[in-house]
Amino acid sequence: MIFITAKFEVKPEYADDWPEIARSFTEATQAEPGCKWFFWSRSVDDPNIYVLVEAFADGEAGSAHVNSEHFQTAGKELPKYLRITPKVISQTIEQDDWDELGEMSVD
Repeated sequence: MIFITAKFEVKPEYADDWPEIARSFTEATQAEPGCKWFFWSRSVDDPNIYVLVEAFADGEAGSAHVNSEHFQTAGKELPKYLRITPKVISQTIEQDDWDELGEMSVD
């Protein structure tokens, strides 16, 4: 599985609207056959920062994602709402879904 986390620093005047601004990109990506998950979280420390957590089944699915029309469109349209270029961590990992956090077990 390809596991990706990206940090987006949104210009303050667009921060509250970011989920709507990114909606078509988000929905199109979530509909991709190889997308395992793709969701946004907003920082509790800085309301201008959104973190994107995404996963794709394999390298082929990741490649299909970055070569998709909606990814190409987002790459052209979304930067005007950002303060800086997004930062990313991308890793290929052996698991294919979330594991339980054993240190915080719920009975």
